[in-house]
Amino acid sequence: MSQQELDKIHNSVRDAYGKVAESDDIGCGCGVPTSCCGTAPDLEGFSIKLGYSADDLLSVPGGSDMGLGCGNPKVIASLKEGETVVDLGSGGGFDCFLASKEVGDSGKVIGVDMTPAMLSKARNNAKTGSYSNVEFRLGEIEFLPVANDTANVVISNCVINLSPDKQQVFHEMFRILRPGGRVAVSDVVASCELPDEVKNDLELYSACISGASLIEEIEDYMKHAGFEDVSITPKDDSSEFIRDWAPGKKIEELVISAYIQATRPVTQ
Repeated sequence: MSQQELDKIHNSVRDAYGKVAESDDIGCGCGVPTSCCGTAPDLEGFSIKLGYSADDLLSVPGGSDMGLGCGNPKVIASLKEGETVVDLGSGGGFDCFLASKEVGDSGKVIGVDMTPAMLSKARNNAKTGSYSNVEFRLGEIEFLPVANDTANVVISNCVINLSPDKQQVFHEMFRILRPGGRVAVSDVVASCELPDEVKNDLELYSACISGASLIEEIEDYMKHAGFEDVSITPKDDSSEFIRDWAPGKKIEELVISAYIQATRPVTQ
């Protein structure tokens, strides 16, 4: 893929999510163009479908849960007091705020997002909630503004599929993790080879469809980056909400939500 094509995808995704942040739209998973959740009660029900609890939703500042995920990475992260967590594509800060409670005052959470409007929203939410152990940084997930060997855990929620250079993303994840560090990601994967008309649809790219990779491809990316104990577990019930991301296009037959886990070897 040429640099021009990479930039085109990045700009399209940044614009789509910037509009969501600036308009305070509520999404429905990654279906940004449709904003199909619409109201707070629907958003709460959708978030619970993803694996969040009612207590999770009540424990964060209003507006931080924007309905832009496809799962709950916290349920597979096994976060511990004092750990450092980096969230790729942190949006309004929802997963960061939940992680901050797990790692406590002795821990730290760093959210990275490439959309200035999202970053502003997340920082305002952090101020509202008085989160002293959370910070948000502007940057692309292919070139993380995070030092080597920083994180105990890297989390992400339906964002890696949006990158046109996933191999570079996994190299960056490996770089910023400490030896023995782990990956706990919820993302969309392709259940079959995507048709060309889907792959080339920029609106569907921003809706977390066109950029989805096959499970085998993700496994190869991660192993090439150096990860071990790679595990990708599809969520068979995700078609219930994925179909709403692009109504009428039967995308639930093409992609599925999955939990992605791996570790950086202790000896590297």
